[in-house]
Amino acid sequence: MEAHIEIGVVASTVEQYLADKKLRVMLLRPRADLPQLQKDPMLPHKAAEYAYRRATQGHVPYDFAMDYKDHTKLFCSEVASEAYERYGLHLWAGVSHISSPGLRRWLSAFGVKRFETQEPSDLEYDPQLVVVAEWRDPATLKKDRLDNAVTEVMLEGAEKGDDISYRRYLLPLARIVKAYCMVLNRFGKAGPIPEGMSATTALRTDYYMKKHNAIEERLATQAEQFRKEHGYEAPYWELVNLARKAKEQRGGNG
Repeated sequence: MEAHIEIGVVASTVEQYLADKKLRVMLLRPRADLPQLQKDPMLPHKAAEYAYRRATQGHVPYDFAMDYKDHTKLFCSEVASEAYERYGLHLWAGVSHISSPGLRRWLSAFGVKRFETQEPSDLEYDPQLVVVAEWRDPATLKKDRLDNAVTEVMLEGAEKGDDISYRRYLLPLARIVKAYCMVLNRFGKAGPIPEGMSATTALRTDYYMKKHNAIEERLATQAEQFRKEHGYEAPYWELVNLARKAKEQRGGNG
């Protein structure tokens, strides 16, 4: 059971799930000695069955606001937390607090309203769960390090006042595309602009991704040059330094 920004909550096969890019897959299971499971060993099964019914018997939109307390819409983490919550097991013993002003400003531009929320990685540290298995893709993780370095540098820019802009002259066209997407959504289909995302936010997303990809392309070249010159992969702190240079080459916030 998973939430996609394009189509909301769906039930996917294992093959469909793995077909999407996966950096790392970790299988977690509620501890058998939890009071809730001691009382009802079938609790995880009931939670999974409920999540499946909700995904397959009606449409549940994606929650761009990241409000884990309002279950009318669901984001990725909330799919699991809401299902277990119904049966008395409250996952995410700790939630993330996003306090950085620049990051909050950028996330607001993308529709996020809750800055205290359940981030997927937090679940790994929930003492109510145990790790059963883990799978990693080294090549994809290598690319993820580049992605993270670029993101870190872009967020540094956010703290200095960089904006997530968009080409305003494209807004009328984006609104037409959004109207078309709304028609598709009524028939259970996904369009170029996800359900729940405005035309303005879609343009901001496109601006961000193009900027991110341009910096990462330069960074990949610099990282490969570093590997050839030094005989080893650049450590993360060096990738961040190289990403700063790549961003400057691109023209700062432009």
